[in-house]
Amino acid sequence: MDPHERQAVRHFDHCPWLFAGDATQAQRLAQRERQQAVGGDTEFGERCYVADSAAVFPDRLRLGDDSYIAAHAYVTGELTTGTDCTLNPFTTVRGTVTLGDGVRIGAHTSILGFNHTMAPDRPVFQQPLTSRGIKVGDDVWIGSNVVVVDGVTIGDHCVVGAGAVVTRDLPAWTVAAGNPARPIRDRRGRPAGTPGNAGMDLTRFADTARAQAADILARSWDGDRYVDRPGAAPTMRAHCDAVEIADLLLGCAPPQWDAEEHIQRLSAAQDPVSGLVPEFGEPLPNEADDGLTGSGAALYHILSVGYALDLLDASFPHPVRGVRDMTPGQLLLRLQDLPWRDGAWTAGAWIDAWATAAHWNLRCGEDAASGSLEALFGWLLTRADPWTGMWGSPSAQAGRLQVVNGYYRLTRGSFAQFGMPVPHPERVVDTVLAHAHDARHFGPGRLNACNVLDVAHPLWLCSRQLGTGTGGDGCRSADIHAWAERQLTAVLPTWHDGEGFGFATGPVGPGPRPGLQGTEMWLAIVWYLADLLGRSDELGYRPRGVHRPEPAGADRNALAPWLS
Repeated sequence: MDPHERQAVRHFDHCPWLFAGDATQAQRLAQRERQQAVGGDTEFGERCYVADSAAVFPDRLRLGDDSYIAAHAYVTGELTTGTDCTLNPFTTVRGTVTLGDGVRIGAHTSILGFNHTMAPDRPVFQQPLTSRGIKVGDDVWIGSNVVVVDGVTIGDHCVVGAGAVVTRDLPAWTVAAGNPARPIRDRRGRPAGTPGNAGMDLTRFADTARAQAADILARSWDGDRYVDRPGAAPTMRAHCDAVEIADLLLGCAPPQWDAEEHIQRLSAAQDPVSGLVPEFGEPLPNEADDGLTGSGAALYHILSVGYALDLLDASFPHPVRGVRDMTPGQLLLRLQDLPWRDGAWTAGAWIDAWATAAHWNLRCGEDAASGSLEALFGWLLTRADPWTGMWGSPSAQAGRLQVVNGYYRLTRGSFAQFGMPVPHPERVVDTVLAHAHDARHFGPGRLNACNVLDVAHPLWLCSRQLGTGTGGDGCRSADIHAWAERQLTAVLPTWHDGEGFGFATGPVGPGPRPGLQGTEMWLAIVWYLADLLGRSDELGYRPRGVHRPEPAGADRNALAPWLS
């Protein structure tokens, strides 16, 4: 090749968009040979260009029409692009990466659709590779020196500022920047913190809640025990809600006692024989019936007291006997007898309590009866309705309320807590969104924490399982995004300075007066809603107790004999 030709190749390598219009016939032939020499499983669209100086060693490459790989780019793994995509000079694209139409990737940017594990049992260089993949939508501009990590989805029409490190999904139309990348505004002209983009500044809200947390806890302290709100009776749940709020906003135990005193009081409340925790002044459930009946306080205390102790780095001192001793056959009979037709919430709450007790029993070294966990998951998996993804039946009076709210309780304690995938997640999303538009439960003046949580958590859980992440594109993502925005816009203004959130906007449960239960639940709900929008990082907190997003702390290796 003569010097003039070499100069032309270098020019096209750095300005590949000029090739289609300016290249000679000889240069086009040379480019065709260059593409054929790439090797691997490759397909090139019309008017594509691959720079001579690019290191392109794919396992699989699909380059759409009018797409380019510029000078010194490094491409490995599996890359699929739409039309009109450009990998600019020194771009690195590795792992499994899918680009939509019209994607521009700036110079020196790394799109890394793979990762190393980092288990402590071997050196890093011997760790196996994993890949969840990266998906980039249509009409996206990713600036220079950006890093996008494995598992991220970037929605249509996004712009990512130079130097950003994208660790979380970005919703469509987001303009993001920073390390880690955070949404700055909506590309359609809606700045962050205005109506149409979750209604307010989430960071300011969280800072306000943190600054007022100590006053909220002191307000519900009667000098000896916690109450939900001034004038209410002391309850075990109020003590547990105080622990959850303090952990979430202050990162420590509630200041009325030191952590050891909290642990001592909560542990002492557990009956050493049954393993249950009764309400103050109330008897234990019927011992002859193993105590696991109904949906009373003792059942919920398996969750609330257990997780309060967990947040304090402690655990129940005794196993829950009714779960430890229940055989698979007895469990299956109990599951069959639960009120699925007219009380799906009660059925789901029972399973939540049973599965959570099994989790705590494992934590304190007490195995469930052989095969019981297998029996639970097997029964649930074979009886989920493939049309709704749920258990139980709707009614003319309440619609899907019992079914959806029961679904949250059931999956919270079983599938979510143990890190197991739920069945039929696409159908669950459809069912939950249909329920979320029922004005009987979500109309003006009808919101309450349970109903919103019982929609937000299933949407979050199924979105993650379907691989669409949060804040990104995927199964009905636009509908999920719009619903989450509406809830945040409605809920955040109901915060009462120095008092927190009320449970409901009407006379449901504890009602509209601010208290510990409403505050604890809505803080977790706000996190889920924000995470559905890809904005939870702005809050600076993440639930770790009853409403934690991750599977519970029990090592999955310990559960393998039952769940493998």
